[in-house]
Order: sequence, then C-alpha cells, then structure tokens
Amino acid sequence: MRQLDLVVIVVYLVAIAWIGLRLAGRQKTSKDYFVGEGHMPWWTVAFSVVATETSVLTVISVPGGAYSGQAFGNVELALGYVIGRVVVAAVLIPLYKRGGFVSAYQYLGSRFGLRLQGLASVTFVFTRLLAEGVRLFASAIPIKLLLDEFGVHASYRVIIIAVTAVTVLYTYLGGIKAVIWTDTIQMVLYVGGALLAIGVLSAHVGGDGFAQALHAGKFQLFDTDFDPAHILTSPFALPTAIIGGAIFAMASHGSDQLMVQRVLSTRSLRDGQKAMIASGVFVTVQFAAFSLVGALLWSYNKGRSFELLGLSSTDNLYPEFILHGLPVVVSGLLVAGILGAAMGSLSSALNSMSNSTVADIIHSFFSSTPSEEFLLRIARVMTLVWAVLMAVFACAFSTSTGNVYLTGLTIAGYTYGALLGAFLLGRLVRRANETDSVVAFLVTIAVMTYLVRGVKIDVTVAGATVPTGIAAQWLVPIGVLVTLAVGALMSLFHSAPTAADGLDDTDPDRTETAAVRK
Repeated sequence: MRQLDLVVIVVYLVAIAWIGLRLAGRQKTSKDYFVGEGHMPWWTVAFSVVATETSVLTVISVPGGAYSGQAFGNVELALGYVIGRVVVAAVLIPLYKRGGFVSAYQYLGSRFGLRLQGLASVTFVFTRLLAEGVRLFASAIPIKLLLDEFGVHASYRVIIIAVTAVTVLYTYLGGIKAVIWTDTIQMVLYVGGALLAIGVLSAHVGGDGFAQALHAGKFQLFDTDFDPAHILTSPFALPTAIIGGAIFAMASHGSDQLMVQRVLSTRSLRDGQKAMIASGVFVTVQFAAFSLVGALLWSYNKGRSFELLGLSSTDNLYPEFILHGLPVVVSGLLVAGILGAAMGSLSSALNSMSNSTVADIIHSFFSSTPSEEFLLRIARVMTLVWAVLMAVFACAFSTSTGNVYLTGLTIAGYTYGALLGAFLLGRLVRRANETDSVVAFLVTIAVMTYLVRGVKIDVTVAGATVPTGIAAQWLVPIGVLVTLAVGALMSLFHSAPTAADGLDDTDPDRTETAAVRK
C-alpha cells in the first residue's frame, strides 16, 4: 500500500510542472519573465512570498523546535516580522514601484552608481547559494525517509538533483508567473497538510494531551528571560524576537531581491503594500499551525526525546509522523506538500538570482540597451546555471546536522545588515557617494564575518557554561549600524554630490536618475 504514496508524489510532481507552465503562458520579454509585466494579483504574490520564505525549513524545523523546547517562540518572532514588513511597505516599496525597477538593487545603482549595484547583486546571489543550499538539503530529509520504507537507499545528493531537475523545468520556461502560481498552490497544500496533521493528532491525544502539553510549557508564546546573555544569543528572547525580528524582516523583505521581486510583479503600489503586509499575517498563522503540530507531537510521543525515538534530529519528527502516523495516500499528499515547499523556495531563488544577474550585473556591461530577445535568452541560461550551482551547494550541506531553520537565519546574518544598511545610507545620509557606500558595504561584510565566526558569549545551560554565537536577529541591526557609521564618517571628507553628478537623491520619491535612464 505504501506504493500509493509514491504514486501520489509522482503525480504531484508532474501536475505542478504542467500547471505552472499552463498558467504562466509564453514569456516574450525579460520584464515579463522577471516581474510578469507587473500584472500579478496581490494575494497570489502574498502567498508566493510566504511559500518562498517558509519552505521546508518551516515545515520540518518549526514543529521540531516546538517539540524540543522553543514552544511558540516562532510565533513571537513572526510578530516582529509583521512590524518589519509594515515599515518596508511604507518606506521601501514606494521607491521600487515608482522607479519602475525589476530589481531592488537598481535603486542602489540610481542612488550611488553601478559599482554598488553590482556589489550588492553579487552579495545577494552568493548568500542565496548558501541559504538555498540549506533549504534544498532540508527537503531531501522526508523524501529519503520515504524511499527507505521501500528499501531504496538513495543518497541525499540523488534526491537533491531530482528535485532540482523538476523545479527548473517550469522555472526555466514559465518565469515569475509560473513561480508565483505554483507557490500559491504549494502553500495551500502544505498548510492544509499541517491542519490535517493537527486534526489527526488532536484526535489521538485528546483533551488530556493538550493539558499535558500546556503544563509542560509547549504553548508558551513569550520568552521573558531578560538576562543580557540570553537576549544576545537566543532568537526567541522577547526583545530579540520583536526588535531584532522587525529589523531582520526589513532586510529580508526590503533589500533581498528574493522577496522584493515578488512585490514588483504586483499591479500597483497599493497592491504591493497589501501583499507585503498580508504575507506577514499569513506567516504568523503558519508559524502557529506548525508550532501546534510540534506541541501535539510532544503529547503524541509522550515527551520522549528524538534520540529515544530512534531519530537523528528534531527535524525528523514531523516527517516521521507523516510516514507512520497517517493513512496511506494522506501521508503521500503531505510529503508532496513538503516537496512543494522545497520547490517553491527553489524556483523563487532561481528566478530572482537570474533576475539580479541580468538586471544588475550583465546589463551594466552594455553601453546600449540589449534587445529583449537577447535578455530573455540570457535570463533562461542563467536560470540553468544557478540551478546547477544550487544543487552543488545543497550537496555540500548534506553532511550537516542541527536545526536547519536557524542555520538559514545565521547565513543571512553575514550580509543582510550590509544590504539594508546600503539602502538606509542612501536615504538618510545625503552626502554619501558611491565610494562611501562601497567601502561601508565591504567593511560591514568583514565585521559581520568576524562576529558570526569569532564572537561567542558564555551562556549557562543546565549548569554548564556554553559558548554561544550572537542571535541571527541581532546581526542585522549591528550590520546596519556599521554601514551607516562608516558611510557617514567617510562622507564628511568630501563635498556632497549634486544633481550634475546624476546621483542626487534629495527627493525621496524621485528614483529615476541618469544611471537608470542609461
């Protein structure tokens, strides 16, 4: 009967590729390929943002985290995310929409020059390679468990290559329209799967199970431990989640092309703002659903650790329940939902990386504007190139252990502060020029690399002192402050740029400059 699960998964993979291509239509221009000519409905864009950012890291790691002690800390974190998205909707989205951009980094090019635009784009694609490598590897975990049920011991690398091959098919041909529509379907599937799991688990554990989980603190929302060391190192300490989470969301959704590209595909500025804010609300609900799955799994397994259950990490808890705690076909649908989360994240990354490569890097090499046919061909070629590299990076993570969700946040900590700081430098420090911004950007990357890799804070855990890194949410505000400080200091040693330089930005809403028109 388990073969029916495999049939369900195969049918899903074929169907999602066909639906994506069918809904996307034929792409004729690079702008259509990257932002759908700005004609996408806001609600589909909101779903696409959610599907892109949550992916498998949410689907398998959040239940595992809630099971092992984080409780509803991810919901607390999501509240900070909502605040950050409101700021992005009010401050940054108007810049992008009114400038007619297809890439967030075109604003940096218009404000500072092509050197910073290219540097930001290169930083973005490199960070995406690392972060999406973690996500793609995470998607292989439940698939490997399923194949092991059949006695087919496929390696993580084989699974990664197969998932990449299917995803790149509709991404290569359909562009952003295919990505957004398939993201919408995939989000409905895996969120529906979580709700179904909640129903089944609730029936199993009953009222007593809920009471036990509540007594064990599995429904705790706010972490009110205000010890300074805890605040600096725990992603779920209240100040870290709300303040750090808000600034982190400003970076991830305001300066990361992966998210900004979706908003640029909406029909109007208002639609873009609605999509951004709505995505924060949907993410909060989603975090709550997956955290509830983790709490109920704790009661279902009577509080036993993942080691006692014979699992390698907490990330295996939810996939294990899907395979052994649900009826045949239903379990196949939920595994397909996890696959959908992986494919949604991967397809979004591939399209946005191709977008940034063409709009921010390749485009700057031409003195005149290339033809749309040429740009579209390059866009598709770069989609294939990034797909291959993504699979290689994912395979490199196949030996890693631990919570992949927090691993993904830490990777973002290297660069998000510099990216958001560059945008704020352009808005807040009028004297800053291109040299100031480039130096500030590079200094920030160096400082953040040192902080992530070299700075540890002693935290007492179970009576033992454990050296712990700074929480990922604090890395972004630190990076922003470094960028602003270095850029502002350097700007004092020269005169302010003027309109004659083509880089004047005295009007916050006027983002078309000589660099953009060129």
